[in-house]
Amino acid sequence: MIRINLLPVREARRKADMQQQILILGLVIGAAILACVLAQLAMLTSISNGQSRVAQLNAQISEFQSQLQQVEDFKKKAGEIERKLDVIHKLELSRSGPVRLLDELASRSPQKLWITSLQAEGTRIHMKGMSLDTELIAEFLNRINDSPYLKDVELKSTELAESGGLKLNSFQVTAVLTSPEAKTTPAPVAPAGAGTPPAAAPAANG
Repeated sequence: MIRINLLPVREARRKADMQQQILILGLVIGAAILACVLAQLAMLTSISNGQSRVAQLNAQISEFQSQLQQVEDFKKKAGEIERKLDVIHKLELSRSGPVRLLDELASRSPQKLWITSLQAEGTRIHMKGMSLDTELIAEFLNRINDSPYLKDVELKSTELAESGGLKLNSFQVTAVLTSPEAKTTPAPVAPAGAGTPPAAAPAANG
């Protein structure tokens, strides 16, 4: 009987199987390493893109902040200009107010009615005057109440008085001096000759 020694063949096969397993293991490890490398590269790329986006956003924020600062500066300058214009407007009113007020009272005073006293306390004015009758006082109140320079017109008192031998009606009126913008519709003015002094009253009656 012939005997064949199979040990070398088995050993060779075992070595071949081991080499194949090592090769497969190496391929798996290589694939895992490659996957890790690719994942890391993808992560680095994502981080880089994120950082770039953050840098862009920061640049835009800085630009917007600069524009917002310009807007705030513009608002401050506009506010300062408005305040200066308001001061100028008030100065104009304070300068021209008394002249316009006197002109208003003169033009709106009916004939045979005279303003004898005019005082101011801030924006409130106090007037005293005389007229031939109470109807003229009522007409005067209506006229100055329609004035764009006066508001809150109030008759404080009226009584009979004598001046130069004439029996007249004395009256006291208060009003508040206001801006011409408060009213826009001008009231009808008195006829020419308003504000004639009391001494001329007898001639007017004649």
